Amino acid sequence: MSLLDIRVPAVLLRIDRNPFHHGTLGAVRSLGRAGVEVHVVADSAGSPVRSSRFVCQMHPPPPPGASPADIAVTLRRVAARIARPAVLIPMDDASAIAVGRLGEELAPSYLLPQQPGALPERVADKAELAAVCASAGIPHPVTLIPESPAQAASAAWQLGLPVVAKWSRPWLVPAGTGLRSTVVVRNAQEARELFLRAEEAGSRLLLQAFLPSGPDRDWFFHGYADRSGAVRGGGPGRKQRAWPRGAGLTAVGRWTPNPQVQALAERLTAELGYRGIFDLDFRRCGTTGSYHLLDFNPRPGAQFRLFADSAGLDVVRALHLDLTHRPLPDGAPRPGRSFVVENYAPLSALRPAPSGRELAWYAPDDRAPGRAMWGLWARHVLRKLRERLGGSVPVRTSARVVRQAGESTLAQQPAEPAELTEMTDDEKASSC
Repeated sequence: MSLLDIRVPAVLLRIDRNPFHHGTLGAVRSLGRAGVEVHVVADSAGSPVRSSRFVCQMHPPPPPGASPADIAVTLRRVAARIARPAVLIPMDDASAIAVGRLGEELAPSYLLPQQPGALPERVADKAELAAVCASAGIPHPVTLIPESPAQAASAAWQLGLPVVAKWSRPWLVPAGTGLRSTVVVRNAQEARELFLRAEEAGSRLLLQAFLPSGPDRDWFFHGYADRSGAVRGGGPGRKQRAWPRGAGLTAVGRWTPNPQVQALAERLTAELGYRGIFDLDFRRCGTTGSYHLLDFNPRPGAQFRLFADSAGLDVVRALHLDLTHRPLPDGAPRPGRSFVVENYAPLSALRPAPSGRELAWYAPDDRAPGRAMWGLWARHVLRKLRERLGGSVPVRTSARVVRQAGESTLAQQPAEPAELTEMTDDEKASSC
């Protein structure tokens, strides 16, 4: 029998249009395997997630740039179709911030952690996060917020080039502008030019001291702060490979005990009174050894399934259990376990993993999303290659080669042991 209350469905909300968001698929599988009816409110066009056997129903998302009122309309429409209270899980920052603002309005149709509605927005805002860290005594890169192009150039010199430039509210950066949420600025003129695009970006530019990447320097912490404030369902992990290199998402990560990172995460969430799922990014300073908090994401990190313990508990399941007043099992941690995103690190997916491994796309009990991903990824790669080579690559043949190579990689993966919360035949029959 499932540990989760399978009478209560889950709704995953994602406003971001990224079709390769593997974190959404991880949440679908985590809850679906436990017998929970899973609804996904996201752009499903060309997304491998829609082919998962654990998705009950895909629902149209709010339009790009939707206001909180637009998002509320969408969620009320979904709630009316489900016709019973559901656990709502935002899967990106924009969704988490909107849901935080709409908490009272969405009740009782949705079950949500109880915390100040402005807190998700406060920690997701990069400028606000600097102030939060200063108040809580959490190491954070020195951050300056210029008020003019001249101040931007001066701040770059003051911090010491190169510096990191960030938009304080990256979820507001419109698609198609060529602007990135974070870039490394190598001269004062670049800082000046970026400042002039602040209106286009939708939020303030901030400049941070650059902490070089390197072996054993990039860390993350995933957790769920329950109703009492205790952190459950996650742990510290080390980023072994990033995409893009040096400053991107986790392509390969490993569950690695780190008391310092754990203590910082627990202290910060306790001081803020934070409740819910969170994903923190740290970088260790090579000079002082201090772990500096770079980002606080008030939602699941894409690699959260790395931290599934011996009882199958992860942050998404912890949220569902806690909000439905179910006890959280005390499973044993599984340090050394790895997480690999196959399309970003295909060779890593083939290497031995004696401590266990979670793949982002392939799963022996849910193969269709992995196959769909390789088909989409092949076309994506070939489109980029054609752009660079002026259209001289035969798309269909080359895409087939890339897709077949990827599927061959997936076929070599061993099956992980069945989880304690796998659906029974009765539960499958009663699900959506």
